[in-house]
Amino acid sequence: MINLTTPLGDEVLDLRAGDRVTLSGTIYTARDEAHLRMMEEGIPFAPEGAVVYHCGPVVQEGRLVVAGPTTSARMNALTGFLIDAGVRALIGKGGMGPEVVEQLRGRAVYLALTGGCAALAAARMRLCGVYFEDLGMAEAVWVIEADHLPLTVGIDAHGGDLFRAVREKAKTQFHQRFNI
Repeated sequence: MINLTTPLGDEVLDLRAGDRVTLSGTIYTARDEAHLRMMEEGIPFAPEGAVVYHCGPVVQEGRLVVAGPTTSARMNALTGFLIDAGVRALIGKGGMGPEVVEQLRGRAVYLALTGGCAALAAARMRLCGVYFEDLGMAEAVWVIEADHLPLTVGIDAHGGDLFRAVREKAKTQFHQRFNI
C-alpha cells in the first residue's frame, strides 16, 4: 500500500495501473456543471498538486452523509484544462477515454474508487468548505479532507489503463467462448 498526501507531486509519476494507494489531504469534488463553471470563471482552488474527485456528495447539516464516485467518462471532454493547470490526480469510477489517458501521460493519474461504497468513502472524509454552492449539492465543488481513502490506480502517467486491459480481456474471452 502506497500512502499519498496532497498536494501531490512527482511521486504520482512512479505509480502503475493496479497499484493500491491511500490518499489523505484536501480533495475537491467536481462533476459536469462544476467543470463547465471552472472553464468559464477559473479554478477556485490552487490546482498545482490538487486532486479532483468526480463525486456529487450528499451533505446534511454541514457533514458528508455519502460521497461515492460518479462515472468519470462524462468528464472526458472537460478534463484537459485541469491537467494543464497542474491537477495531479482525478478520482472516479469506470475509467476515462483515450484522450484523457494521453492528457495524464507524464503529468497525473486517475484513481479509482469502487462504486457502491459511498458511505464507506464518506467515513474517511470531513467537509471543509464549498465553491459554486449555487450549482446545487451534487454539482458544487466541495472541499473535503480525506483520511487514508483507499483507492486503486486505474490509469497511470505512463499510459497504463486498468480499464482498457479489463475490456480487452473480456472481449477476448467472449470471442473464445462464442467462437465469434
